[in-house]
Amino acid sequence: MKSRPYLIFFLFIWTILPGLCLGQNEFDVYNYWKYYEGEPSKALYKQMAQLAFGQLEQRRKDMKDLKTPAQWKQRQETLQSKLALSVGSFPEKTPLNPVITGSFEKNGYRVEKLYFESRPRYYVTAALFIPQQRATPAPAIIYCSGHTTEGFRSETYQQIILNYVKKGFIVLAFDPIGQGERSQYPGTDLQKSAVKEHSYPGSQSFLSGRPPANYFIWDGIRTVDYLLTRKEVDPARIGITGRSGGGTQSAYIAALDHRILAAAPECYITSFDKLLRSNGPQDAEQNLLHGLENGLDMADFLIVRAPKPALIVATTNDMFAIQGARDAHAEALNAYRAWGFPQNMQLTEDDAGHASTLKNREASYAFFQKALNNPGDSTDEKVQYLSPLELQVTTTGQVVTDLKSETIFSINKEFSQRLIAGRPNAQSATELVEKIIKITGYRPSTVTPETIFSGRAVKKGFTIDRYLIKGTGDHYLPILWLLPNKISLEPVMLLDDRGKAVALSEEGFAHSLLRAGHPVLLPDLSGFGELSTGYIRGGDSVIEGVPLNLWHLGILTHQYPIAIRMEEIGLLSRFIQNKLPLQKKLIGISRGTLGTDLLHASLFQQGFTKLVMIDPLISFESITLAKDYQTKYIPSSIPGVLAYYDLPDLFNAIPELKPILINPRHANGKEWVDQEQSEMRNSYMTIRNGVNEQDYGRHLRD
Repeated sequence: MKSRPYLIFFLFIWTILPGLCLGQNEFDVYNYWKYYEGEPSKALYKQMAQLAFGQLEQRRKDMKDLKTPAQWKQRQETLQSKLALSVGSFPEKTPLNPVITGSFEKNGYRVEKLYFESRPRYYVTAALFIPQQRATPAPAIIYCSGHTTEGFRSETYQQIILNYVKKGFIVLAFDPIGQGERSQYPGTDLQKSAVKEHSYPGSQSFLSGRPPANYFIWDGIRTVDYLLTRKEVDPARIGITGRSGGGTQSAYIAALDHRILAAAPECYITSFDKLLRSNGPQDAEQNLLHGLENGLDMADFLIVRAPKPALIVATTNDMFAIQGARDAHAEALNAYRAWGFPQNMQLTEDDAGHASTLKNREASYAFFQKALNNPGDSTDEKVQYLSPLELQVTTTGQVVTDLKSETIFSINKEFSQRLIAGRPNAQSATELVEKIIKITGYRPSTVTPETIFSGRAVKKGFTIDRYLIKGTGDHYLPILWLLPNKISLEPVMLLDDRGKAVALSEEGFAHSLLRAGHPVLLPDLSGFGELSTGYIRGGDSVIEGVPLNLWHLGILTHQYPIAIRMEEIGLLSRFIQNKLPLQKKLIGISRGTLGTDLLHASLFQQGFTKLVMIDPLISFESITLAKDYQTKYIPSSIPGVLAYYDLPDLFNAIPELKPILINPRHANGKEWVDQEQSEMRNSYMTIRNGVNEQDYGRHLRD
C-alpha cells in the first residue's frame, strides 16, 4: 500500500505528459515541416557564411592570373594596404621603459625577467632566455604563447623555448594581454579563460572600430623593438613562432613587421573557407575588421612577406582544418616560386590533434637553424621545466594590481570618448540612413515575401495562424499571426528576445494585446526562438551563453546580424500590409535586446506609426563604459558605430513615431533614468521607469 502514492503520481504524469509536450510545441512552426529538421538553428550562420564564401571566391578570381614577380609584388603592395585597413592604425612609438625585475642562472643559460610598456602604462611581461654557448651576436626567436592562462610559463611552451635555447638561440617569450601576468579581470570568472579575456573586452574595442588584433600585433612589434636594444641579438636574424593563439600572433606580427626574417606559425594557418565549414570563426583577436570583405585570407599573411622563410606547422586532426593548411601552403608557394625561392615556403604536418608534436618541434628547430643561419642538431631534448614562481616577473603576479596597468577596456574607453566627442550633435534621418547602410551591411529590399501557411489553432478569444516566411537567405522565418475575434485596434509587430513561445505564454505580453483588440504578428527573428542559437558547434567565444563567434563572422564579412534582422523586419511589415491592406497604422513593440534591431529598422519602414521598447539598451556607448557589460547586447551591436552615431541619435530622428522606452537599461543591465545624460533630455521619446509587465498595455494606450 505504501507504493500506491508513487503509482498514482506516475500514472498522473503519464496521463498529462502528452498534453505538456503538445503545449511546449504548439507555438513552433518548423516541427510540422520534417524536411527542415535540424536546420533552423544553423540558418543565420549559414546565411552569413554564404556571403563569406562569395567574398573568398572573388579573392580567388583576383589571384588566379598572378604569375610574374612583378604581379606578385603588386599583390603584396595591395595586401599591405588591405592589412593596414583591417588592422587599423597603430599609435606612435613611445618609450619602452624596460625594467628587469630579476635574473637567474640555470645550466647553460640565463633568464632575465622583465616588463616594458608597449603603450604608455600598458605593460608587457616577458622573459629573455640567453644561452651561454651562442654566437655573438646571436639569432633570436620571439615566442608567442597560445591560449593558456599561464602564458609562456606553460610546460608545453617551455619544452619548445628551452630547446631553442639549448640550440643557441636567444628567446624572448612574452605574455599576450589577458594571459600570464596580464589578466585584465583578476579574481573573476573571466580570468579562468584566455579566450574570454580576449573576446569580452574585444567586443568593446570592435564597437570603437579598432580590432583587438591591433593590440596583440603592436605588443609583438614593440617586442621586436626591445630585442633590438640588446647587444647580444643579431638584428638581421630574428624569427617568430608560437602555437594556437600564438600561431595567430606570429602570423600577424611577421606579416606586418619587416624586421622579422623567419616565421613558423603553428596550429593556426588554414583557410577561412575550411575554417567556416568546420569550427567557425574563433575568438576576437583572430578576426580582422572586414578582413574577408577586404579580400584577405590566412595565406596572405605568408604571401605578403615572400620570399622570406616561412614554415606552416600543422596537425592532421587540428581544430584548424588541415586541408586549409595545405591549401594555404599551395597558394603561398605560387608566390615563392615566382620569386625563385620555393624552398623558403615549407609545410610540416603530423598526425595529431591541436598539439606540439615531437615531429613538428624538430621540424621547427631545423627550420630556424637553417633560416637564421644557426646550424646544429635539431633533436628535441629533455629539459628541466621552470616553476611559475621562478618565471614570475611582478611582485603580485599581475600587472593590473602591481603596476596599475592599463587594459584594453581602459584604453578603449578613453578612445571611444574621443570618437563620441567628434560626432555631429544633430543628425537627420536621411544622414543616419546612409550611415546605417554603410556600417551595418543592411540591404534595403522591397521583395514581397513568400509565405507558407502551416496550420491554425483556435483559442478562446483568438486564432493562431502559423506561417513560414521566406527570409533573406535560404531559410524561413517561423511566425504566428494572432487574430482576436474582434479586431478593434491597429496591428502590432511584437519582437521578443525570449522567443515567440514565451511572448505568447501566460507570462508574456501578447495576451493583453489580443484582449485589447490588436492583431499581433509574433515572429522568431534569426538567432532567436526556433532560429536560435544561429551558430554551429565549435565556437570558443560563448560568454554568458551568447555565441560571440557568430558576430565575429559578421565582422569578417561586414554584414552583421542586426542588418539581417532589419531586412527580416521589413519583410514582416510587408506581410502585415498584405494581410490588412486597409490598415495604415502599425505599432512596433520589442522586448529586450531586439529593441536595437527594431529601432534601426524603423528608419527604413514606412509602416510603423508608433514604437514601444521594453527593457531596451539605452546606448552603444554604455557598452564601452561598463567593465561588467552583459554580452547579450553584442549580437545587435555594430563595430565602428561610435564614430557615426548612437541610439539616442536614432530616437531623435523619428519624432513622428513617438518612441516609448519602458525600463531602459545600461549595458550592465541596470535601469537607466532620463536624468543621467543631458543629450537625452531634449529627446522626443518618452521614458518610463519602474513599470511592471502587467502595466505595459496601459502605457501602450497612453
